[in-house]
Amino acid sequence: MNKLKAHLENIALSHSVFALPFAYMGAFLAAGNIPSGRDIWWITLAMVGARSAALALNNFIDLKYDRIHPRFQNRPMVTGAVKVWEAILLIVVSLAVFIIAAAQLHPVCLQLAPLAVIPLAVYPYMKRFSWTCHLVLGLALSIAPVGAWMAIRGELTLPIALLGLAVGIWIAGFDVIYGCQDVEFDKAHGLNSMPVRFGVDGALRLSKWMHLMSIGAFTAVGYLLNLGAIYYAGVLLAAVVLIYQHSIVSPQDLSKVTQVYFMRNGLVAIVVCLFTIVSLVF
Repeated sequence: MNKLKAHLENIALSHSVFALPFAYMGAFLAAGNIPSGRDIWWITLAMVGARSAALALNNFIDLKYDRIHPRFQNRPMVTGAVKVWEAILLIVVSLAVFIIAAAQLHPVCLQLAPLAVIPLAVYPYMKRFSWTCHLVLGLALSIAPVGAWMAIRGELTLPIALLGLAVGIWIAGFDVIYGCQDVEFDKAHGLNSMPVRFGVDGALRLSKWMHLMSIGAFTAVGYLLNLGAIYYAGVLLAAVVLIYQHSIVSPQDLSKVTQVYFMRNGLVAIVVCLFTIVSLVF
C-alpha cells in the first residue's frame, strides 16, 4: 500500500481535477447531451493513461533539479519511494493504456495520438530553453476537451478550438503564478520562466490577462454553441474564483500559493464542467 501511495503521489492523481472535468465537458458538448457509457469509459482511460505518463515523465526528467530544490524534497522519486525503473515502467504502461483507449474511440483519435503525446514529452524540457514553458503546459492540457470532442465527433470545429484555448491559457496563467515561487532557484540554475523573464510583478500581470482571455473564450464557446444561462452562471462562478485567487497574491507576498491554493483552481474546471452538463441535460 505504501508503494501504491507513492506512485499515486508521483503522478499527482489529485491533480486530475485540472483536466478530466474539461475532457468530460468536451464529451458532453460533442454529444449534445449524455455521451454513451462506452465513450465515457474509453475517454476516461485515455485521460488517465496520458496524464499518468505525462506526470511520471515530468518527474523523471526533472529529477536532478528536484533533488536540490528545497520545496521538492518529499517527492517520491527524490526520497526513493519510487525507483527510476519503476517510473519508466509506469510511463510505458500508461502510454500503452492511452494508445489502446484511443483505438477504441473515433478512428481519428488513434491517428492523432502521436501529436497528443508531443507536448507531454516536450514540456519537461521547456524550462531549459524558453520562458514559454507555461504555454506548452497549457497546450498539453488543452488536448483534454479537444480530444474528447473528437473522440465522439471526429472533427475539429471553432467552438471546441476555443474551448481548448480557454483551458490552455487558464492552466498556463495559473502555472505562471506557481512559477513565481521559484524565481531565485530558476535563475541560479539557468532555468527559464515568465517570472524569470518579466519579473514576478510582470508575470502576475500576464497571468491576469491570460485568465481574462480564458473567461472570454469560455463565454464565446457558450455563444457559438447556444448554451443557456446555466452555462454562463458556471463561467461567472469560475471568474469569481479566479478573481479571488489573484486578489490574495502579490509580488511582495506569495505565501498563499500553497497546495490549497493550487487545488482551489481545480474548482474552475469542476464548476464549468458541472454547469455545462446541467445546461445540456436539463
